[in-house]
Amino acid sequence: MLAETASVFAELLVFKAQVALIAAPEARRAFICQKLESIFATVFRQVAMNRFEAAMHNSRRQQGELSAEQLAHLWLTTQKPMFGDTVTLRDDYGMWWSYIAHFLGTPGYVYSYAFGELLVLALYARYLEEGDGFVDRYLRLLKAGGSASPYELLQPFGVDLNDTAFWRGGLEVIDQMLAEGAGDEKRQ
Repeated sequence: MLAETASVFAELLVFKAQVALIAAPEARRAFICQKLESIFATVFRQVAMNRFEAAMHNSRRQQGELSAEQLAHLWLTTQKPMFGDTVTLRDDYGMWWSYIAHFLGTPGYVYSYAFGELLVLALYARYLEEGDGFVDRYLRLLKAGGSASPYELLQPFGVDLNDTAFWRGGLEVIDQMLAEGAGDEKRQ
């Protein structure tokens, strides 16, 4: 669950440093949009995929073997909420689940991507609030590796993974990026 924390956090720090160096508004906007697209793919897309995976395996347990049509229906049903009315998903998009081998070979895997990205965004929000006081705890977290559960490893931060306020902090980082990309300095 925490394996990507160091790299994703470092990427966010580098991204923020690079944004500060870009003077041209159009270039800044494009750079920020690229990062937001990456976050979208990591969080929202992986959550939608996890919902498909859960629906697929639960349906298989309840109904037995699933047909290609049933799998396509589950895929479309779980992907449509991510896109809302911004994209029209054609029926032939229903087979796109099949290119993701770990749905079958390593079930329950994709949620860790969304968890990791949101965790880093929420920890970054804490870093912005706390500054240098955050750094020592963060380095201890990295040194701890997988020695305990994420719940236990995040206790020094006063983080309760069941507390929506913690996760909201990460979503606010996304909102700040949106505001910065739009040039709305008041929202930052």
